[in-house]
Amino acid sequence: MKSSREYWPRWAETLRRFQLHEFTASFLEAGSPFALLGAQALYFGRGLIESDQLVALAETLEEEQEARAFASFLVQERMPS
Repeated sequence: MKSSREYWPRWAETLRRFQLHEFTASFLEAGSPFALLGAQALYFGRGLIESDQLVALAETLEEEQEARAFASFLVQERMPS
């Protein structure tokens, strides 16, 4: 399985496409306990749908430092070069 960080550009592009990148970054930067609940829901759903990306997303949400790092990645991606 790939590292969860390898999926970040794809996730960021999808979030930008639906204009959810700012909301997601704010949510993740807050270190919300909902992120941990979301991770647990994804792990539970893994029995129904097997996907490396879902596991990677769950791992990102489960680890507070990774979640904040992804939020920073989203912020950097939206800044002009």
